[in-house]
Amino acid sequence: MEPQAEPTVDPDTLLSQALKPVTAAAEDGAKVSVAVLDVESGDSATYGNGAFDTASIVKVDILATLLLQAQDEDRRLTAQEKQYATSMIEVSDNTAASALWTAIGKASGLAAANKRFGLTDTEGGTGMLWGLTQTTAADQLTLLRQVFATDGAASQLSEASRTYLQGLMGSISVDQDWGVSAAATTATATSTGTGTAGARFALKNGWLPRTATGLWDINSIGRVTGADGREYLVAVVSNGNTTQAKGISLVESAARAAVSVFEDTSTSTNSTSASSTSTSTSTSTSTGVDQKSSS
Repeated sequence: MEPQAEPTVDPDTLLSQALKPVTAAAEDGAKVSVAVLDVESGDSATYGNGAFDTASIVKVDILATLLLQAQDEDRRLTAQEKQYATSMIEVSDNTAASALWTAIGKASGLAAANKRFGLTDTEGGTGMLWGLTQTTAADQLTLLRQVFATDGAASQLSEASRTYLQGLMGSISVDQDWGVSAAATTATATSTGTGTAGARFALKNGWLPRTATGLWDINSIGRVTGADGREYLVAVVSNGNTTQAKGISLVESAARAAVSVFEDTSTSTNSTSASSTSTSTSTSTSTGVDQKSSS
């Protein structure tokens, strides 16, 4: 008798199911949206489509825009631009971000680059309020695809630009080792890596207490290596958190759930393949963002 193929389930549905216990445990009023890509298979899933404040995750977009503009001008970043870029990404310095935000042409410069990157639902903050840029988890995943592309044809950024940005995201300050990194394997937990393939994670976080409500925006985007050794791009955005700690817990739980969707699928696929093979052999088994306390 021919074995019956199991019905396939849409990845978005699987992600929604995986996030049910996460959203059920979240605070009343807290919202979260997630997008994840299994780099090896190319499969992706998204949960939620609402717009969220970026807080400091927009700093990745700012630097990507600066690098794209420099490519267009056939030049390298200046020493001052590199200094700002390092501070902006590695320690989430807001003064450096403001300087580069101005350099790229603020919201209009960001919009021009994002059109080329393929972002369709991101709108830069007004004036110097870059941290109030509006975005979606899906758009942030699109940005991550540009930054972490291994095929130059898949990105507007050159290999040198991608390597540079990945390196900074893989060298973030130790006190910012949270967020999507919670979904990374702990096998090499002593090293954050250098943003290159094989490193445990490369990320940028954002955290912002809103003045009007006192509630926190907590976001995290980046690349992680899962327990199965596969690489994943993950974007998690949230708002309505009563404390920074509770927001971080929500984001980390969401990131772990997102990666588990594809880890479970990978494990199931491998097990099915092994079982099939074994049948013929044997049985087998102020800026609008965070200051010192937020970024």
